[in-house]
Amino acid sequence: MSQSMGTEEAIKRWDNFAENYSENHTEQGDLHKEIFLNPALFSLMGNVKNKKVLDAGCGEGYLSRILSKRGAAVTAVDYSPTMIEIAKERTPKELNVHYSHGNCEDLHQLEDKSFDFIVSNMVIQDLADHEKAFRTMYRLLADKGIFIFSILHPCFVTPESGWERTENGEKLHWNVDKYFYEGVYEQPLGDKENMLLFHRTLTTYINTLIHTGFVLESIIEPQPSKDMLKKYPSFGEDFRCPDFIVFKLRK
Repeated sequence: MSQSMGTEEAIKRWDNFAENYSENHTEQGDLHKEIFLNPALFSLMGNVKNKKVLDAGCGEGYLSRILSKRGAAVTAVDYSPTMIEIAKERTPKELNVHYSHGNCEDLHQLEDKSFDFIVSNMVIQDLADHEKAFRTMYRLLADKGIFIFSILHPCFVTPESGWERTENGEKLHWNVDKYFYEGVYEQPLGDKENMLLFHRTLTTYINTLIHTGFVLESIIEPQPSKDMLKKYPSFGEDFRCPDFIVFKLRK
């Protein structure tokens, strides 16, 4: 783990991985987004019709397309130029989505108080400076606007976490270690190189949000629904510990 690696290195690695990563996405995202994150995000957002929404870290754009189909006027940014190009290619022209390249730590090209909703789906853990990102989201939200974001659960997905297994490969329990380490580490996700994640404790996340000025309204630790378990039975193991956490905040 090298603290010298920051957001610029993360951008480079995600840009190199963008095409292969996007191949695993349908119009509902990948399996984890379909099963866990989408139900949580949309239960917290509610009706977005005629709302100005920022998809902060849009990736290949599946969530932007869903939001547009639900009647939102969507602005979408991502720090990977390749992701933005893929998103544009996948988005029909009739959908009301405006894509642009931008790092969520500093979206200076966007005006203050210009969005009713901001959603950031599995992005904040990919940024070295979460404080700048939260301040940026606060600046961009209209008064009383809503900020919803999802991340890997920092209590369970840590720099050294993973399944403890028997000699036959049976999963015994989920190990967690180095929870109080805060900084960058590599996760075995990618093609030729690992992706970078920036770990913080739950205390750091919540206190930073409060100090930024946000009011915490709700938290969800997503579980698979009965319908999703019928469709994907292997995800029953996700009742053992949560992989994700989703926050809803108000300015």
